[in-house]
Amino acid sequence: MLQQRTLKTLTRAVGVGLHSGQRVELTLRPAQPDTGIVFRRVDLPQPVDIPIRAEAVTDTRLASTIAVGSAKVHTVEHLMSACAGLGIDNLYVDITAEEVPILDGSSAAFVFLLQSAGIALQNAPKRFIRVTRPVEVREGEGSNTKWARLSPYHGYKLRFEIDFDHPAVDSTGQSVEFDMGTGNYSRDIARARTFGFTRDVEMMRSRGLGLGGGLDNAIVMDDYKVLNSDGLRYDDEFVKHKMLDAMGDLYLIGKPLLAAYSAFRSGHAMNNLLLRELLAQRDAWEEVTFEDERQAPTGFAQPARAW
Repeated sequence: MLQQRTLKTLTRAVGVGLHSGQRVELTLRPAQPDTGIVFRRVDLPQPVDIPIRAEAVTDTRLASTIAVGSAKVHTVEHLMSACAGLGIDNLYVDITAEEVPILDGSSAAFVFLLQSAGIALQNAPKRFIRVTRPVEVREGEGSNTKWARLSPYHGYKLRFEIDFDHPAVDSTGQSVEFDMGTGNYSRDIARARTFGFTRDVEMMRSRGLGLGGGLDNAIVMDDYKVLNSDGLRYDDEFVKHKMLDAMGDLYLIGKPLLAAYSAFRSGHAMNNLLLRELLAQRDAWEEVTFEDERQAPTGFAQPARAW
C-alpha cells in the first residue's frame, strides 16, 4: 500500500519570526499514524495543541495563522509547504513563540531539516482528499479580479499567475506550473523567498508587522529594482514563492490533495476560502487510499527525493 510518512528522529531550528521579530525555537518530532500535523505552543503555562485543518485558520493578513482559543501560531505556510512537497503526513511541531521562524524566507531550510531527520514510512495507508468536480472562489471585477480553482486530476499539479506592476517583477515570469509527478519540489520551488517593497515597510511596522524582515530572509525591492546583492535564485522567483505559499496554504486542509489547482492573484485568504468551499460541497470530494501503490499518481509512490 501507499504508506503514511513521518520523521525518523527529531530535529531543531532557532530563528526569528518575520512579523514579530521574536526569537523562536522549533522542534520537529515524529508522530503516530493518523495524527496529522500538530503545532504545539510549548511556551504557554499549559502547552496547547493546534492540529492543522482548514477551519483552524483564523487570520490571513500577510501570512496564514492557525489557532485554538487564544493560542495562535502565525506564518505556518512555509513549513507546511515543505511538508506538502516531501509528503509528510504526521508531525509534531513544538514551538516556543507565536510565529514560525522565517529562516531564509523560503521553505528550503525546512526541507533540509525534514530530510536531515530522515523520512520514515508508517504501517498505515496514506489518506488523500480527491477532488471529484470543480470548485472555484472568485472576488472583484475587471482589473481587480482574483480567483482560485480546484479541478479533478489524478495527481497534484498547480498553476499560479501573478499581476504585479513593478519593473523588477515585470522582467521575470509572472506565471508558473508545477506537477508533483514530473517536478522536484526541493529543486524547483523550495528556494523561492518571500518578497516585499521598501515603500510598504513603514506601514507594516506601524502595524507591528515585518519586524524580523530584512535582506537575509526576503527579496526586498524599491520602486525600480531588487536590492539584494545576490539577485534572484530563480528567474521567476516571485511567482514561484506565491506557488510555494499556495502549496502550504492548501496543505492546511489536513491531507494531500489529488487535484489541479489554478489561481490568478490569489493569496492566503482566497486559498483558505477555496478549502472551506471545497469542504462545504460534500459531493465535490472524497477521501481515498491506495492499497496498491502502483495505482497511486506518479510522484506519490516513491519516497521523497533526496536534497
